[in-house]
Amino acid sequence: MADYLVRIIAKEAGVRAFACVTTGLVQEATQRHQASLVAGVALGRTLTGAALLGALLKVQQRVALKYEGNGPLQKVLAEADSYGRVRGYVNVPTVDLPLVNEQVDLESAIGRAGLLTVVKDLRLKEMVESVTPLVASDFNQDLQLYFDQSEQIATAVQVGEVLDETGQLVAAGGLLIQELPAQGQAGVVAALQERLQELPPVADLLAEGQSPEAVLALVFAGMPYEVLEQRPLRFACDCSWDRTRQALATLGAAEIAHLLETEGEAVVHCHYCHEAYYFNQFELEVLLTELSANT
Repeated sequence: MADYLVRIIAKEAGVRAFACVTTGLVQEATQRHQASLVAGVALGRTLTGAALLGALLKVQQRVALKYEGNGPLQKVLAEADSYGRVRGYVNVPTVDLPLVNEQVDLESAIGRAGLLTVVKDLRLKEMVESVTPLVASDFNQDLQLYFDQSEQIATAVQVGEVLDETGQLVAAGGLLIQELPAQGQAGVVAALQERLQELPPVADLLAEGQSPEAVLALVFAGMPYEVLEQRPLRFACDCSWDRTRQALATLGAAEIAHLLETEGEAVVHCHYCHEAYYFNQFELEVLLTELSANT
């Protein structure tokens, strides 16, 4: 099943909802960063959460979702835009922790103390930033707390994954239900959240072959709604050789000269997608000449 997101609206109830499958982009991100089991799960949930938050944006807007804790992963960050493009990374992707009750130990990996930061680029003069404390490093509770405290809009959210007995990803995805501003009816989101809790986790349904549309139909059973959009999702990074060269230039002429003397070349990896950009001796010499001419 290809990665995509479905957006619906239930006008009579005054709510909107999004369901997505993110298996492919989570697999790609995990492979690109050569992430361990626990790092891959943390990164996958963050990517799925970012994809759902991205669906709330208007054209050309972006959102970043950052988990920072006192655990060995240190930081997990994902970005999404209004077009379904998602990227992300984990600070220490090699962290490997034993399972706890046959479950990935995210709490120890992220840490028992930390912050969730959501930064929105709404094409305004300044970014909009919200910071909330982590809740036992439970990704769903953390996102729920963000919506409750920062957005103050009745919201239900769930992200997750299914792994096989070898730890390989079978399915990943999530769902978000939100009251429409000034239109929602009291208690509707809470009732839908109860319904969601009665069903198998969204990722389990996706692993069984259910589509995002089918998941929404199960949650909104008996409630009329309209499908507004089906949006492709994909792992995508806007890094490039030219942008990496600009970043390399910020090191300054002295550092570039030192690189030439000691290494003779440079390899720069993008944080978000781990793509490697190579600069040979000639390219570094040209860069050094440009930097020296501007000083």
